[in-house]
Amino acid sequence: MATLADIIEDYIKRQLQKSHNSIVVINRAQLADSFECAPSQINYVLETRFNKERGYIIESRRGGGGYIRIVKIRSDDIDKTVGKLIGRIGNSISPKGVDNILVVLHDMGFLSTKNVQLIRGVIQQETAGVVQGEDMLRAKLLRAMLCLKLQEIND
Repeated sequence: MATLADIIEDYIKRQLQKSHNSIVVINRAQLADSFECAPSQINYVLETRFNKERGYIIESRRGGGGYIRIVKIRSDDIDKTVGKLIGRIGNSISPKGVDNILVVLHDMGFLSTKNVQLIRGVIQQETAGVVQGEDMLRAKLLRAMLCLKLQEIND
């Protein structure tokens, strides 16, 4: 069952898809009223699901005429973007970092839902029994799988 945060996220993503320029402007209070929740719930969704790591820029102005502008960062060159994301993995990565990268690549169309589930499953299975160096192993696995997918697309 979808949580309220999931429903709000889906709503904002649909608005971005409808937009011709990948920009949506919303009023936090009005959106909170629409979903019958506190404005802090809207803040939570914006901070956790529409951040730079996931390919979004948030601009806001508080006050009576305040607004939140959500901009979806677009990339015409998937190889370049995927290469940059692989480079950002570094020597170690947290589970949250993995999720952020997978969400961006899924939203870009680089990874299917099945690919995302497979990558998450492999990483979770292989790091489950590791006592030390879990973040390093996670980074190696993620980097290897994304490089294979990139190579597959380019062949």
